[in-house]
Amino acid sequence: MLIYRFLTGEDDSAFCHKVTRALSEGWELHGSPSYAYDAVSKKMRCGQAVTRNAPNQPYDPDKKLVDY
Repeated sequence: MLIYRFLTGEDDSAFCHKVTRALSEGWELHGSPSYAYDAVSKKMRCGQAVTRNAPNQPYDPDKKLVDY
């Protein structure tokens, strides 16, 4: 099963660390990052999809994606 997550955050080093941590845990980048202005917070926001293969595991909506 291919697991999909979309990581989001403010455009700062914390977001880069979030993506780097996911990569170090076996997640792979999926597609291009996104970048948008949040008019409410008046800050730029980033997003990056990541995927990970979890063979022979059935989907369980009650299970956290990081636990696969």
